[in-house]
Parts: sequence; C-alpha cells; structure tokens
Amino acid sequence: MPTELPIRPLSGQAFMPFGEVIETEPSTMRLINGGTTERFHALFSPEAAGEGARVIVNIFRGQPRQFPYEIGMMERHPFGSQSFSPLSGRPFLVAVSADEGGRPGEPQVFLVGAHQGVNYRRNVWHHPLMAIDAVSDFLVVDRDGPGNNLEEFFFETPYVIREPQI
Repeated sequence: MPTELPIRPLSGQAFMPFGEVIETEPSTMRLINGGTTERFHALFSPEAAGEGARVIVNIFRGQPRQFPYEIGMMERHPFGSQSFSPLSGRPFLVAVSADEGGRPGEPQVFLVGAHQGVNYRRNVWHHPLMAIDAVSDFLVVDRDGPGNNLEEFFFETPYVIREPQI
C-alpha cells in the first residue's frame, strides 16, 4: 500500500539539505539604478560541472497534476543544479529526497508559494515539475553540455500526495 506524504510549507531552513529557496531575502537587498530598484543579490549559485558545460535559461510549461497523485519515481542531475521559478503567479509542489546509498529515500513534499522558486543542488533527488490547478510556466536554469546529466529511480511502491490546500 502506498505511503501518504504530508505537504509542508517551504522555507529556506527546511529546504537547505537539497538546495536554495529563491525569494526576496531582505538581508541580500541592495539599492541600484539611482535608488529606483531593489536588487536581491546572489540568491542561488547555478552549478555546471564538466568540460564544455554551460548554464542555460529555459521556460518549461507544466501541465497540472491530478490528485491524489502518485510519486513513482525520482530523478537527479549529477553534473548540474536545476532551478524552477514560477512565471504564472501560481504555487507548485516539489518533492525531494536524501540520497540513501545511491537511491532516493522517502520523499519530502513542499508547497512552493507563487513568490518563491527552488534551486536543486546537483545530484539531489527530486520529482519532475509538479504544477497544480492550471497550466503554468516556469523559468528554469540548468546545465547544458556533454555527458548524461539525468539519473532516474523508480520506486517499487509509489508514494501518494493528497490535493494541497492552497
């Protein structure tokens, strides 16, 4: 029988083992452009390992998931980080796992606010993009280059997520 996973609110501290939360952080704010613009500086650091690799910027369009939703697999990118920032003004879900001997452990699920994004560090197990409620666009920063930068793991018994309360 599938294990039901709780959905937790996203915070920088809770997400720290997996990467960074991308959001306006008052301690990073600097005034620029003659004081007309607030710059929130160095919120995350993209990673792109390997000869000939580069950091690229994409837009992903995610279809909404239907609930209850089964998490049957996780993926990771050994050579680069991957960030997701919503462009459609909607919250979304992320599921991440600690590595347990080359495979993902039990996932943790977070509700990411419409004003937040996430950056998965390289080699962090995560579920693919999970838009909720409607088709949603995301600004995605990740690695492009030679080498296989995708590893997938399929669980014998999936985990289940109930519909988030947003």
